[in-house]
Amino acid sequence: MTRENLLFAIIGVLLGFIVGFLFASNQYQRQASTTATTSRNLPPDHPQVQQSPGQNPQEVFAQVQAAISKARTEPNNFDAQMKAAELYYQIQRYDQALEYLLKANQLKPDDYEAIVALGQVNIDGQRFDQAEKWLKVALLKKPEDVRVLASLTFALLQKGDAVGAAKAIATLEKVDPNNQDLPQYRDKLASLKSGGEAK
Repeated sequence: MTRENLLFAIIGVLLGFIVGFLFASNQYQRQASTTATTSRNLPPDHPQVQQSPGQNPQEVFAQVQAAISKARTEPNNFDAQMKAAELYYQIQRYDQALEYLLKANQLKPDDYEAIVALGQVNIDGQRFDQAEKWLKVALLKKPEDVRVLASLTFALLQKGDAVGAAKAIATLEKVDPNNQDLPQYRDKLASLKSGGEAK
C-alpha cells in the first residue's frame, strides 16, 4: 500500500469514528429531550453542533470530511484549524486536536479560547506540564476565569505539585468560594501532602 493510500485509509477510519459519534450523539439528544441544545460529551462553552433531526450520516460524513480537508488545504485559516481541532477532540484524538490548536495559536497567539483549549486538551491527554503552561498563559489574560482556575488546580494536583496546587486552590477560594470542586481539591491536596497520590 502506498503512503498516499495509507493516509486515505487512516482518514477514512477517522471520519467513520466521527460520523458514528455525531450520529449517536444526535440520537441521544433526540431521545433525552426535544429541546436539548447541547451534548454533555462536549467541553464547556462548546458551540452547539447544528444538526437537523432528519440529517443523514452521509451528509454528516461529507461535512466532517470537508472541515478536515479545509483545515489541511488552508493552513492560514484560523477558524478551519479550530474546527478540525474540535472534531478530533470530540473523538478523543488529542494528539491531532493539539496539532490543529497549535496551528491556530500560531495564527492568533492572543486568542483566548484557543489558549484555554490548549490547556484543556493537554489535561485530557494527560500532559499536565503542558496544560499548566497554557492555563497560566490564559490566567494572565483573565485572572479570575473560574473554569481555567479549576482546570489549573486539577492539572497541578495530577502532576503532584502540592505547592502550586495549594496556591491555585487559595485563588479559586477567593474568586469562587462556593465552587463545587473545592472540597475534592482540598481532599486531593491533603492526600498529596500526606504522601498519597492525587487521583
